[in-house]
Formats: sequence, structure tokens, C-alpha cells
Amino acid sequence: MTNSSLTTITAKPAPEETQSCWSCGTMRAAHFCEACGKVQPPAPVDYFTFFGLLRKLDLDVVSLEKDFYELSRKLHPDLNAQAGSQEQEWSLQQSSLLNDAHRILKDPIKRTEYLLKLEGVELEEQSKAATEQARSTGEIKKQIVPPELLAEVFDLNMQLEELRAQKKLGEDDPALIEEIGNQKRDLEEKQEALLDELKNRWKMWDGMIQREQNGQPVSEEERRQERDKMLDVLNRRNYIRNLVRDVNAVLEL
Repeated sequence: MTNSSLTTITAKPAPEETQSCWSCGTMRAAHFCEACGKVQPPAPVDYFTFFGLLRKLDLDVVSLEKDFYELSRKLHPDLNAQAGSQEQEWSLQQSSLLNDAHRILKDPIKRTEYLLKLEGVELEEQSKAATEQARSTGEIKKQIVPPELLAEVFDLNMQLEELRAQKKLGEDDPALIEEIGNQKRDLEEKQEALLDELKNRWKMWDGMIQREQNGQPVSEEERRQERDKMLDVLNRRNYIRNLVRDVNAVLEL
């Protein structure tokens, strides 16, 4: 892994968090006071910063899990049930942020999409906008087929239409079902291969972030190129994921 393990759950708080504890005045940790144990007001930080991480993608997931459970024990609302209403509210907010950050960062695809969102690429919003436009116009939502899959997707769609028609008539062609199943397995293998390709792109991104940490300038053009490359891999993988979902839907009719 390119990221070193976190040695403490309070490593490297964000600039907004470097202040004294509201209760005892001690310089506090990011989410709670190490001196008196009081939960602190949540700071407006991204999920990486919440865990004291740089915006790198090749995370030590084992360390992330360890830090998640350790923070959960300290921030859980049940531990602050006897505290004042303000502390209880902070505990609820901190726990909610912790759960959201953990859910996103532990998943390789969600983590990459979140990083791109921080970089200004609104993947989810783009998808929602396309879906809403399709609904309002009555048109089928358009998806760009990866060029290397054009012929394969055309053949598969024809086979799916044939199988749908057969199922409406209460008929099944075992040979057709077997062929579609084989194509589904090929697509799933491609999906896994694209995840490996995405992880290779992580290395390029993380290397760029590390250069910045070492004081070496990184141009906006270089950042844009790395973002675009990750976005391309995600788009291709998401297309295949949706195609596998469509195949499953037809096979389960």
C-alpha cells in the first residue's frame, strides 16, 4: 500500500480543528479532547481529513477499520447520553460524519468517485441530471458504449431481446440462456480488470499528491489529466456494471 498505517486516530487535524477544548481548555484532538474526553464540535472537513488522511486513494483499509472502531467507541451517542443537549448533538453529528466517511472511504469505487467530486467532477449529479432529462422527454437515457464493446453489446442486446420475447411466451431456449450466461461472465471479468486498471491510476494520483507534499509543484493540467483518466475508467466500469445488472434482470424474469 502506498499510504502508511495511521498510528493514531487523531493524526493531523485540519487547520480549523487546531483549537482548545471548549470544556477544559486543553489543545484538543480533532473530534474529542484527549485530556477530558469531551466530544468537540464537528469541523467542516472532507472525509479524508476526518480520518487524518491526505487525499490519496490507495488507502490502508485495515488501518481505516481500526480507526473507525476506535473513534466509534469515543463518539457514540450512547456514551454521551448523560451529557448536556449541546454535547449530545455534537456526538450525533460526529458519529454521523464518522459513519458516512467510513462507508465512502472503505469502498474503492465510492472512494474514487468521492475524490473526483472533491476535485469538481460531479459524477452522481451528472447521472441524476441525465436520468431526469430522459424522464421528462420520454426518451431512453443515453449511454456511451465503450468502443471496444460495441460489437459485443450489440449482439448481447439482440440476445436479451430474444430471451425477453421467449419468456413472454413461456418458452426458454437453454442454448441461448447458456450463451448469455457466458457473456455475463466475460463482462464480470472485464469489470474486475477495470478495477485493477483503476487501482493503477490511483498510484499515479497518489504519486502526484506526494510530490505536492514534498514541495514539488503540480500543474492544474496534470491534475486534470489524472482526473480524466480515472473518470474514463469509472465510466467504462459503470457501463459494464449496468449491463450485467440488465442481464441479471432478464435471466431472472
